[in-house]
Amino acid sequence: MSAAQAPGVAQASPSPMGLFERYLSVWVLASIVGGMVLGQWLPGVFQAIGGMEVAQVNLPVGVLIWVMIYPMMIQIDWSAVRDVGSKPKGLALTLTVNWLIKPFTMAALGVLFFKHIFAPWVDPATASEYIAGMILLGVAPCTAMVFAWSQLVKGDPAYTLVQVSINDLVMIVAFAPIAAFLLGVTDVTVPWETLLLSTVLYVVLPLVAGVLTRQVLARRGPHAVGGFVARLKPWSVAGLLATVVLLFGFQATTILDQPLIIAMVAVPLLIQTYLIFFVGWWGARWLKLPHNIAGPACLIGTSNFFELAVAVAISLFGLNSGAALATVVGVLVEVPVMLSLVALVNRWRPVDQPTPAG
Repeated sequence: MSAAQAPGVAQASPSPMGLFERYLSVWVLASIVGGMVLGQWLPGVFQAIGGMEVAQVNLPVGVLIWVMIYPMMIQIDWSAVRDVGSKPKGLALTLTVNWLIKPFTMAALGVLFFKHIFAPWVDPATASEYIAGMILLGVAPCTAMVFAWSQLVKGDPAYTLVQVSINDLVMIVAFAPIAAFLLGVTDVTVPWETLLLSTVLYVVLPLVAGVLTRQVLARRGPHAVGGFVARLKPWSVAGLLATVVLLFGFQATTILDQPLIIAMVAVPLLIQTYLIFFVGWWGARWLKLPHNIAGPACLIGTSNFFELAVAVAISLFGLNSGAALATVVGVLVEVPVMLSLVALVNRWRPVDQPTPAG
């Protein structure tokens, strides 16, 4: 199904990545440096923010996460789910990679590096927190940035909507059980109540709010959704960067005492990202998927819903935890790596397959 055959698809997909998204790692790096400087300069302020908790949920961070996630959920056109049966192979590939492979390879790599390879340099308790943060990244498949990756590889926009919508529905029921299982397997104590509360706060409620908002906006005209999301976008960006500043403000002393820790966390994350991409790509070749479906399917499985991972890590382990730090390192790693994979997908486009419009 092409974009022309799917009414409303154009407004569901945001425009291609602009200057900010393309250089997201630069802005995140600036926020990291700013957070560390502020953490050393104003430690009392960060301690006060860290104490603003209700039911193990930090209120300032909770608000910032919602500011990030809510615009993403409005963009998803849930009516696209009814077309799920038209091309099942690409969807099957995405679901298999996201829910049956990716979380378990991430857990395995985390254990390999922080229980064995890096064990001489990281104490066991901190190593477990890093592993937990990586697991939360692995169990959170991407939502919003998927549209940007799909557009950059000239993917089928209607099919991308179907993949994202189904993934988010699966996330409602699968995120907490898989995360709890893997955290338990890696010997991390799992407070089930907090994990379930985080899933409701950062998956279920934003999804419901996004659906309701989209329905209201759709009654106002064909461009109302896109216009509203565009107005919210600067706030979403500000929420992401403010969260990073807070996280690294709390982590400032630890990072300055152990300057190589970010690089150590980045190593398994880099391996995981390329590994999952090639697993997806080989799967797409085996299933003989057309390029405009294979490309987005592989990138959806590779990218992470880092906003959700950050929020849950903070709820489970705290703002100044190794788990929270690991999820933020995931942000720093993901964007440049994903852009390199976009380049690969475009380079591997069959010469006899024309680039689809849109």
